[in-house]
Amino acid sequence: MDGYRYMKTRAWPDSWPTNTGESGGGLFEEREAVKEELLETLRAGPGEAARQEVAVEESGPAPSRWTLRTIRVSVEWLTGYTLSGVWRVLQVCGLGVHASCARLFSPDPDYRGKVRRLHRCLRDAARHPDTVVALFLDEFGYQRWPEVAPTWGLEAAVAQRAGNNQQWRTIGALNAVTGQVNYLDGYIVGRQQVSAFYPQLDRAYRAADLLYVIQDNWNIHTHPDVLTALERYPRIKPVWLPTYAPWLNPIEKLWRWLRQDVLKMHRWVEDWPQVKQRVHDFLDQFAHGSQDLLRYVGLVGKGKLATVINTS
Repeated sequence: MDGYRYMKTRAWPDSWPTNTGESGGGLFEEREAVKEELLETLRAGPGEAARQEVAVEESGPAPSRWTLRTIRVSVEWLTGYTLSGVWRVLQVCGLGVHASCARLFSPDPDYRGKVRRLHRCLRDAARHPDTVVALFLDEFGYQRWPEVAPTWGLEAAVAQRAGNNQQWRTIGALNAVTGQVNYLDGYIVGRQQVSAFYPQLDRAYRAADLLYVIQDNWNIHTHPDVLTALERYPRIKPVWLPTYAPWLNPIEKLWRWLRQDVLKMHRWVEDWPQVKQRVHDFLDQFAHGSQDLLRYVGLVGKGKLATVINTS
């Protein structure tokens, strides 16, 4: 192909145009042809040439992901390039290393119906902020010992261990429109604690006519004792998320933020009350709402749930 000869005969294709409006339309077509072949190879996945490149024994399998080494041996006209040269070819073609993501899946047969109801509740709260509240509810657990994480220094830091590795639990609710956070914590969070959290929410939103409490299908949430307790608060309406769909519950990202800023590599392993107090201090920042929190959890911006709220 002419594009390949171009790459072989020129010192480096830095001058390749980036769109057909630039000079050298033929060179643009050649670059696009090279890009398409590279994409076809990448989509197919590493094959026999890649296997021979990295396998320790003849029976070793092909790798599951691409590297510059395996790309080089899998594309015939790249075999004479250095690894940095391969990288430059990929960059010129607009190909790079990107973070991967999992294809999310919920087995709930009524997934679409529950998502539609969730969207209706969010729109209702956004349209009537003085009378309707949408709350994302979830539980979170942490331990006395610090979680391991990368940090700056001259050498690898050590997450200290001392005493018993005690645990603590928190149940929280995130206001989808204001970012206000309410919580209740204790050694355990079971049906008694969940039942006690509903009156706390009822008091926190006295002026509202309706509170949607959006939550997952943990069996404690649907325990008869909890549902009986909930009947005493007719303004509170539970909204059930699809099963195994944490991506629809933004308060999960609040817990992640808490882990990142407070619990990873903390220095209070010998002061358990201090660890719990710092968790309280973190959550108390959002007692009156926070746009920063809404942005962090994806309820402000271009995310799917943010779009539902912002277009209401």
